[in-house]
Amino acid sequence: MNDNLYLMVRFGELNTKGKNKKDFILLLAKNIKNSLKDYQYLEYDVLYDHIYIKLNGYNYEEILDTLKDISGIKKISLVYKCEKNLDEINNICLSLIDQTNDKTFKLNCKRADKSFPLHSDEIIRKIATNILKTYHLKVDVHHPDKNIFIEVRNEACYVFEKTFEGAGGYPLGSGGKALLMLSGGIDSPVAMYLMMKRGIKIDCIHFASPPYTQVGVIYKLYDLLHVLNKYQDKINLIIVPFTKIQDAIYNFCPESYAITIMRRMMYRISEQISKQRKCLAIVNGESIGQVASQTLVSMQTINEVINTLVIRPLAVFDKTDIISIAQKIKTYDISIRPFEDCCTIFTPKSPKTAPKSEDVSYYESKFDWKSLIDDAIKNIEVKLITNKDDDLI
Repeated sequence: MNDNLYLMVRFGELNTKGKNKKDFILLLAKNIKNSLKDYQYLEYDVLYDHIYIKLNGYNYEEILDTLKDISGIKKISLVYKCEKNLDEINNICLSLIDQTNDKTFKLNCKRADKSFPLHSDEIIRKIATNILKTYHLKVDVHHPDKNIFIEVRNEACYVFEKTFEGAGGYPLGSGGKALLMLSGGIDSPVAMYLMMKRGIKIDCIHFASPPYTQVGVIYKLYDLLHVLNKYQDKINLIIVPFTKIQDAIYNFCPESYAITIMRRMMYRISEQISKQRKCLAIVNGESIGQVASQTLVSMQTINEVINTLVIRPLAVFDKTDIISIAQKIKTYDISIRPFEDCCTIFTPKSPKTAPKSEDVSYYESKFDWKSLIDDAIKNIEVKLITNKDDDLI
């Protein structure tokens, strides 16, 4: 029976698509095959409603662990495929009964192929009768020990009992590409994960200020992106030398305005880099009110220096919710390593929570920030992070 063992991939939100649904499915199939490329004997059947993966002897749990992290997959079922023949369906159902542990059972049937001669209820009655004759079991429709599902589809029949949750969302790459402002803290990796779930490919930008920031921050970034490689196998990390800009801000501007002006410079640089790399949006881990630069007034004053779309996936999340996701995707323990980024190190004692645009512009006029930005962009360093890298430093 193992010769007919498959994983059925269910689409979820893709089913809401119209004429372009086929394009999403083909992209999802491509992503699945790429993620499972080391399993060379798998066979794929890509249909309009599901993708079927014939296991050909592979351990389904290994394949399943990979599939669970692929955006665009809602659920995965371990199924037995057979001909649309009542005897074959019956034999598979009987084989799924565990005589030692199962005392009750329930059958569920979906007849997608309306040409099949028996209706769903008739299929259930006939097979349930055979189970009752063969084993000393009872029917329990509420809390059965064994819950068996039968799907009669146009191409074949599928029998299964195990279904697993996938990541949901849309296939990676279906929504274009965005540039994520990656700090190394808890929030930005979570924002990145949520964007990838919506089908957005991510490039990352980080602002480094040596000698104020330590090399340990860069190690953190590499380790964070290695974890996130399970969702996107190749991630570009753009490291921007930010020390000269930061020094100028603290030499020419009041300390209370430093974070606001620093963020405006970061946004200006990010916009230029995003255009160079054909990114459609800038993404960050900001959450409304979490720190001084994330009040609505601060966000507006900071945001006004660019025209590029800014997406904040965590804008209305509580910190506890963000931490919960970080723990789920296994970035939390890396993020809390005691290596601070440039924003954390230079946090003023009394930052402005409602900075005025005209005041900020006045302080920026005191130094030649444009040439500093041009110099920083000329000296960026780009690292390609993949799940094959062990150590990039």
